[in-house]
Amino acid sequence: MHDGCTGSFDDGKQTVDKVRLMGFSEQPMPMPLDIDCKECGKTFSMETFEAKCPSCNMVFGITPCHAFDPANVQTAGIDY
Repeated sequence: MHDGCTGSFDDGKQTVDKVRLMGFSEQPMPMPLDIDCKECGKTFSMETFEAKCPSCNMVFGITPCHAFDPANVQTAGIDY
């Protein structure tokens, strides 16, 4: 599924599952990222490696290796 910082994921659910498995889902990111929700379009600040849009509950995830680039944030689904 993922091999260190060189691997990739097929979808956002795999990203969120990996972050949860590593115990990073509630850990603060090095710097918050402003995310435009792909579901409702609202902008919110993603401060942990797993975050939920406060407007529509879309779950987003990013691995620690890629936390400096908002292009690597992936969606896992509403209330995933």
